Amino acid sequence: MPGPAMAAHIPPRPKGRCVIIGAGKASAAMAAALDAALLQAWGPEAQVSGVVATRYGHGVPAARIAIIEAGHPVPDANSILAAQRLLGAVDGLTSDDLVIALISGGGSACMEWPVEGMRLDDLQALNRALLASGAAITDMNIVRRHLSRVKGGRLAQAAAPAQILTLLISDIPGDDPAAIASGPTLADGSTPDEALAIIARYDLPVPPAAIAGLRKARPSTTSGAHRIIASPWQALMAAADKARALGYAPLILGDAIEGEACELGRMMAGIALSARRRGQPIGGPAILLSGGEATVTLKGGSFGKGGRNTEFALSLALGLNGEPGIWALAADSDGIDGSEDAAGAIISPDTLARAAALGLSPAEYLTGHDSYSLFAPLGDLLITGPTLTNVNDIRAILIG
Repeated sequence: MPGPAMAAHIPPRPKGRCVIIGAGKASAAMAAALDAALLQAWGPEAQVSGVVATRYGHGVPAARIAIIEAGHPVPDANSILAAQRLLGAVDGLTSDDLVIALISGGGSACMEWPVEGMRLDDLQALNRALLASGAAITDMNIVRRHLSRVKGGRLAQAAAPAQILTLLISDIPGDDPAAIASGPTLADGSTPDEALAIIARYDLPVPPAAIAGLRKARPSTTSGAHRIIASPWQALMAAADKARALGYAPLILGDAIEGEACELGRMMAGIALSARRRGQPIGGPAILLSGGEATVTLKGGSFGKGGRNTEFALSLALGLNGEPGIWALAADSDGIDGSEDAAGAIISPDTLARAAALGLSPAEYLTGHDSYSLFAPLGDLLITGPTLTNVNDIRAILIG
């Protein structure tokens, strides 16, 4: 959670002003925690102000820091307003001033201002296409960085010559800091040619004027100090500690597992069945833990409701085929799986039987990317509301 994570990362007080900026699903909670910590550490006389952008429903009061709620996963007009407000907040700073950037997953959408040649509807079409493409989050964010006036270190460039400290909560497999929220305050190691190659690979709808601008673009080299204050690995380690306390042997399979959600579900079912039947790679009672970000590729036709975690859970249930002694949970740690109101879903040995009793065909719901609609009548959706943090997806499979 942002509060406890923030406490160990309070910087020395600057000679001049401190401007707090940020973007992402956890950033408002980060801002509230930071403002309270700075008040205690620096006193009320310190000049502290700022602007942070977050997703609708994820805002919290943050005293001296203004909170703007905006669209996610597709940017909206407030996303552009937020980017302009953040650029305004860092304008005219000096080398005596300090900028603290609070960055978390989701910032790619809730703070954005596209390059010249792209309108808001172009930006929205691009993001919808990216979300349906099956592209890995790192590829998606390379495209977003190079088509933005604020991503890929450009926000840091605007803040120069002020000192910059970026505090990040990672939702990126591998924890590349420049990929989190498309790296608004960190130098971009990717190139415009990489972005153009991804656009071509997935046939993404980008206006010709933006493509022309991209061919002439030069990546920002401006950056500052950064610290990752919370990450998927830390979340899985905490889950493993809790498992041990409850008498289960934990096995962390990885914190950066990617791929199609339905394929990951089948793969994890195989691992779980081996553990249950053969005691390999671990014998029960045990919990298999994993993190990362699966994808769901949508091609043509119409589709139902769901996200990558409910799709993974449904595929896992089909792969387990009612095997006794295995339960599982798959959820996004921010409380929102894709764009639905559920964080994910829970499955049990009788999931398929209960669905059949209601006349539902799990295989058809999986094919139609309608996993939410399968789990809803079963009462197996996990609905937490916004958790105000974001360390990517957490999958836990309990072997009894």
